[in-house]
Amino acid sequence: MKSKICGISDSETLKYLTAHPNPPQYIGFIVNYPKSTRFVEYDKIKELLKVDKKDSKYVAVLVRPDRNILEKIKNLPFDYYQIYDCTPAEVKSIIEKYNRKIIVAITVKDQNDVVKYIKYNEQADIILFDSKGYEKSISFDHQLIKNLKVNKELMLAGNIQIEDNLENYKEIADIIDISGGLETSGLKDVTKINIFLDKIKQINDEA
Repeated sequence: MKSKICGISDSETLKYLTAHPNPPQYIGFIVNYPKSTRFVEYDKIKELLKVDKKDSKYVAVLVRPDRNILEKIKNLPFDYYQIYDCTPAEVKSIIEKYNRKIIVAITVKDQNDVVKYIKYNEQADIILFDSKGYEKSISFDHQLIKNLKVNKELMLAGNIQIEDNLENYKEIADIIDISGGLETSGLKDVTKINIFLDKIKQINDEA
């Protein structure tokens, strides 16, 4: 099982993650969504990304990105763009122009939302199922995606907590995406990060 830690906004936490003995495979940054408390301004993100990613991949989280932001970040060392609220045609045009791997985020309230992933199957490298919460940590019924047969890696987000039985997610997804669950009073907490990354390692060791 792989992990993604999202909403990183300071270099100390980022250095802690990249230097960790069991680093997350993916590290996410909120690039163009100011409603999120984890949003990072362009100048700051440019500085942040100077931290050597080592074994992790850097992910730009983009909600309905316009040409302006895509042009601004095109030379930053992002490996993936995680895209919310774009049509399949818009995603295709982003791939053609910017040549990035794509995580397509499908926000889920019920079964009708789940099936939307089919439209993006061609464009996405990874399909992410998330809640409708965006900047708020809201969960959705993970059982809705439990029996999906997707020929892509499947990522799961939506109010995942370190106290959860993380092993259960292994039956549903390839990658766990966690953000608010690793925070104390709205800030990333290295103690929680460490517990999470060690739990993931333990699950993988037992597999």
